[in-house]
Amino acid sequence: MNWDDRYSEPGFAYGTAPNEFLASITDRIPKGKILSLAEGEGRNAVYLASLGYQVTGVDGSEVGLRKAMELARERGVSITTLHADLSEFEIEPEQWDGIIACYCHVPSTIRIPLHRAVVRGLKPGGVLVLEAFSKEQLAYGTGGPQSVDMLMSLDDLKRELAGLEFIHAVQIEREVREGSGHTGLASVIQLLALKS
Repeated sequence: MNWDDRYSEPGFAYGTAPNEFLASITDRIPKGKILSLAEGEGRNAVYLASLGYQVTGVDGSEVGLRKAMELARERGVSITTLHADLSEFEIEPEQWDGIIACYCHVPSTIRIPLHRAVVRGLKPGGVLVLEAFSKEQLAYGTGGPQSVDMLMSLDDLKRELAGLEFIHAVQIEREVREGSGHTGLASVIQLLALKS
């Protein structure tokens, strides 16, 4: 998918409200520096910035990041954006109090090293918040990648994120209503993990 084309469409592909799971567990994220992977048009970064977090959103779409900065200006908050391909993006060790990965779907050849970098990148006491479509999502037809390799399972995540303590890790069926891009009944994984 060409994300610049997707984000060039009028409005916000996934809305301007934060991801519901992220909003429901924000109180579990330590105050401080947050890295949001595949931030897109800024909904999660802007939400967290409005709560006092220092947020850096990274995405491969310049168009999406421009919209993120516009949304931040409209809401009167400050965020940092980084244009980068996640296959080449380096997460510095022990720099982040929280890392957010909401629907950050990439091929497993990118995801596995990225997740290992996430573990290293969290400070002790830092948390990872992740929501993603499960491998079962292919049968639902309500959004997400059409390649099983880009979808996730709890078993995969437990291996890829070894070194984190899983506080909350479930695969559930839920009604997703996030803009026109994520709409309908879906099979998702929700994860909150802590680096000790």
